[in-house]
Amino acid sequence: MPSALIEVRREYSETDERGLIDAVHQALVTAFRIPPQDKDVRLVVHAPHRFACSPRLTQPEYFTLISIDCFAGRSIVAKRTLYTELVTNLKPFGIPPDHVTILVRDLPTTNWGIRAGQAASDLDLGFNVNV
Repeated sequence: MPSALIEVRREYSETDERGLIDAVHQALVTAFRIPPQDKDVRLVVHAPHRFACSPRLTQPEYFTLISIDCFAGRSIVAKRTLYTELVTNLKPFGIPPDHVTILVRDLPTTNWGIRAGQAASDLDLGFNVNV
């Protein structure tokens, strides 16, 4: 059950905002093999002056930062797949591949309180995190 945050520097239409959220979620389903119903993706739109990015970017308004907090256990292969899927899924929104930065934070299941306040380490998650 990863929790993802997408941060952008420009306004999108409501349809595109939903599309961005779905694009990130689909990448997580594909790469991390999470159940499709485990959807926890947020989108934050920053005013450009409040969200600095590298001056080397050719289209800084398209800079996109994706932060993903997830259960520890995913392999480097799964993470590489995630990175590729994210960049590919964001292309239809005009986001250049080199304008996407992805941060994955692996956290032990003891650090997640889910399902009515239970430690994730105490539960049958219903899927394998060791992919």
